[in-house]
This record gives sequence, C-alpha cells and structure tokens, in this order.
Amino acid sequence: MVLGGGEAEGTGADLGGADAAIDEALGALYDGERKGGLGSSAPRVARWLGDIRAYFPTPIVRVLQRDALERLELRKMLLEPELLSAVVPDVHLVTMLVSLAAVMPARTRETARLVVRRVVDDLLARVELPLRQAVAAGAARAARSLRPRPRDIDWRETIRRNLRHYQPELGTIIPETLVGHGRHRHALRDVILLVDQSGSMAPSIVHAGIAGAVLAALPSVSTRLVLFDTAVVDATHALHDPVELLFGVQLGGGTDINRALAYCQSLVARPADTILFLVSDLFEGGDEDEMLARVRALVSAGVRMVALLALSDEGAPAYDHDVATALAALGVPAFAVTPDLFPPLVAAAIEGRDVSPYAASTPPAPPSTPARS
Repeated sequence: MVLGGGEAEGTGADLGGADAAIDEALGALYDGERKGGLGSSAPRVARWLGDIRAYFPTPIVRVLQRDALERLELRKMLLEPELLSAVVPDVHLVTMLVSLAAVMPARTRETARLVVRRVVDDLLARVELPLRQAVAAGAARAARSLRPRPRDIDWRETIRRNLRHYQPELGTIIPETLVGHGRHRHALRDVILLVDQSGSMAPSIVHAGIAGAVLAALPSVSTRLVLFDTAVVDATHALHDPVELLFGVQLGGGTDINRALAYCQSLVARPADTILFLVSDLFEGGDEDEMLARVRALVSAGVRMVALLALSDEGAPAYDHDVATALAALGVPAFAVTPDLFPPLVAAAIEGRDVSPYAASTPPAPPSTPARS
C-alpha cells in the first residue's frame, strides 16, 4: 500500500484485487484537495462510507470517518443551516449522515437528524397511503370466505360475482357463490423484513425502514424488522420512529445470511401465514450450503419467501447470480423492486398470488463483483 500502483509512485507496480480497492478507497479521501461536498457526490460518498468497513477494522474506520468530516467539508455543511438549506436531501444523503453519526459532535448530530427527518417525512408521504391501501385490500381479499355465515356475507361482492345468474323472469339473482368477509383476526399475516446492512444496500435499508414503520401500524399484519451483517439485530422495537431506527443502523461490514435466517426461523410461529422478505444482494459470507438448506426448510414449512436484491429507485445492484438461481430453484424468486412497486408486491404476497410479474420489471443487473469480506 505504501508503494501504491499509480504512475505518481514511479514504481511501475500495479495493484489488483482487494489491494486496488483499498487503494481506491484511501485515494478517494486523501488524494488531492477535497472540497465542497454533499450535492451530486452524495451517492459516491455514501457508498465509500460503507465500503471502508469491508477493508479496515472498526478503530481505523472511525479515523477515516473523522477525516472525511473534515476533508470533504461535511462538518461545515452540517453546522451551517444556510448551507444545509441549499442541499436537496435524498436517500443517499441520509445514508451518509447515518454512517457518520457515531463520529459526529452533538450539535452536528442534531442537525443531521433534522435533515433525515425531512427525507423520512417525504418518503412516508410517498409510500404510506399506497402501502396501507394495498395491504388493506390484500388482507380483505385473503380473509374472504366462500362459506360464510349469514351475518358474514359480503352482499356487494356476492352480487357482483353472481350477476351472470340473474333470472329475468324472477327479477332476482340466484347466488350460486356466497362471498363472506371472513372472521376477523388481529393479524392475518406475519411479515418479516430481513435487511442486509452492507454498504451497497444502504438505500434499501432506508426504504425498508419506512415500509416497516407503515406495516407495523397496520392491524392486519404483524411486522418484524431484522437487520444483519455478520451479527443480527432485531429492530422491531424502533419501527415507531423511522429516524431513530435509521440512526441505529451500522452500514457496512460482512454478510452472514445463514445466521440471520436462523434467527428468523426462531420467529416463525405460523409458517403458513408468514411472509419473509430477504432484502440483500446475496453475497453470502457465511455457510452458503447451510443457508440454502435453511431456506429449503422455511419454504417446506409453508413460509412464503421473496428475495429482494434491492428496494430502491436505482434498480438491481451487482448481486450473486448463483445464489439467486439457487433460491429460485427452491421456490424463492429473487429480483429488485422500486418503493412504488413494493405495496402491490406485499398485497400479492398476502393474498398468495404469483409475484413473478414484479420480477419482470427488474432492470438488468451490472456484472457481479467479488463477494465482500
């Protein structure tokens, strides 16, 4: 790393693989004069803040993040309201602020929370009503009974389904099919959002947190949010406040999907009524064979499982195609979805309908990259 690999070093030596990635990460921070900060560079900086966790131990990561505050002029931007007001907050800015939260001074943290709150409120306004309506409609259709008690008959739906049986001579409809509302249950489905905390998944974490907060407020579903890297954190308790939830996220690090699925298995009390969304690029750093065996066990027990390669507006990231193919063979579709398509996807899963139409909308992924350490 001292010799480097660029022409400026004069050695003629080239770096490859992980060494080149480490050199690039350090160069992004220390090469040349870094000025003025957040605007269009936010996605690149946010990704960098996640990437460094894959290359350096925690003490070094904190040093690099503190240097980023100074050299990228993020501290100045955050501490001066007039400068901050000139920046258009977005998901990438949120992930950058969340990544730096642990090394921010108290005043900076409070300013950052205000910025994150603006983005969270905007995202809630975008997704809350569609998600509530989609889940309510899906739950209502899933709960309907075709052998209802007289007091449970849904007369509007029953008439609609039996219009073809109208008898003109009698002036009435012969209802061959009765449709009922079904008996009310507090939670029709158990939904588990299992979200990868690696740096490349940062925008997906934001959108998953917002979606989880909305779902947690709906009585027709029981929602759990589980975050993971090489460790597993159940963040369900924080779903009432998406801002606090996001500031508890630790972006970057390794990935152990097998360990995370093991925890989710312990949460499943009603397999046939459980929907598990795995939000991950599927680069498994743990035991891949055991992970697939665990998926097979969950699906065999009746759990409805969907792998989302991304939950963001950017489309599909680089992901492990082999694992995605293996999951598909086990009956677990793997595709990216935008936040706007997530509500109808959830409704389809609740109703037990085919979710493959949403996979068809996934844009092609860029070439896979080596698995993160």
